[in-house]
Amino acid sequence: MPPQYRILVTDYAWDTLDIERSIFDPIGAEIIAAKTGEEAELLALAPPIDAIMTNWKRVSADVLKAAPKCVTVARYGVGVDNIAVDAATELGMIVSNVPDYCVEEVSDHAMALLLACARSITTFDRDTQLGKWDLAAGRPMFRLRGKTLLLIGYGNIARTLAPKALGFGMKVIAFQRSREGIEDGIVLTRDLAPALAAADYVSLHLPLTPTTRGMVNSDFLNQMRRGAFLINTARGAIIDELALREALQTHVIRGAALDVLSQEPPPDDHPLLGLPNCIITPHAGFNSVESVEELQERTARHVIMALQGKIPPFVVNPQVLNAAHLRLRA
Repeated sequence: MPPQYRILVTDYAWDTLDIERSIFDPIGAEIIAAKTGEEAELLALAPPIDAIMTNWKRVSADVLKAAPKCVTVARYGVGVDNIAVDAATELGMIVSNVPDYCVEEVSDHAMALLLACARSITTFDRDTQLGKWDLAAGRPMFRLRGKTLLLIGYGNIARTLAPKALGFGMKVIAFQRSREGIEDGIVLTRDLAPALAAADYVSLHLPLTPTTRGMVNSDFLNQMRRGAFLINTARGAIIDELALREALQTHVIRGAALDVLSQEPPPDDHPLLGLPNCIITPHAGFNSVESVEELQERTARHVIMALQGKIPPFVVNPQVLNAAHLRLRA
């Protein structure tokens, strides 16, 4: 018997799709897992597809146009900058995400990167592994209590990070336009320049949009205080990476700790690879056994809801819900 639904999975960062299959099998849905996730392959697979699930691979307008039966695109994760959302809206497809998952993991990762900077962990580890027992290599180091952390953007992850930093005795400043969600103990600022000049650590928590792309440029970095560290667990393209390399090499700032890059995995000649004052982890902030299992299950259930004519939670393009060409099937 042919499947009732076909669901294209462009890519995934875990070992198997067993959780998704256990959810889809009862409704007669078949998973079509792309081998490479590149556009040419997705274009070939798209025509019979009823839904798309995507992790990091680009789901372009052309891929969406090649899928006339597709009712929804579900993101494994928070950001949707890899999905042609405007094209999906024009075609009547619902785009969903899971914005409230992995907030503990990413906020833990941001705090871990901050601590690694504060305590020169990677410097000491590299030197010791090479047979160098040199306490001076990590100097100067300063007590964390009393230092200032600036959170640029104050969504779910930043709000979860803030009390962790407060627990270390840090002063926490949040840069955002409204007071919404600002808890006791957090200082709100709407003026970025003096906050950058005052902060010992600057942590980015913004979505990637045309406005935020490249916002951390030379001007931004030159407004940071000398001796400060930049932390990014958001999106790599928020940073002008050539400008950051220059700032690190000329000690405009002391260091950076990044879980995201503009190109992942990075090419061998990426401008930030090999810098002694730049920590890079492989977009691992979201990862834990618990968060991945939660992500697999919730994303799959969003797809089932759309296939059954129901509106999933966390619709990224709500304007499509009132469109005459909405593909949701009653």
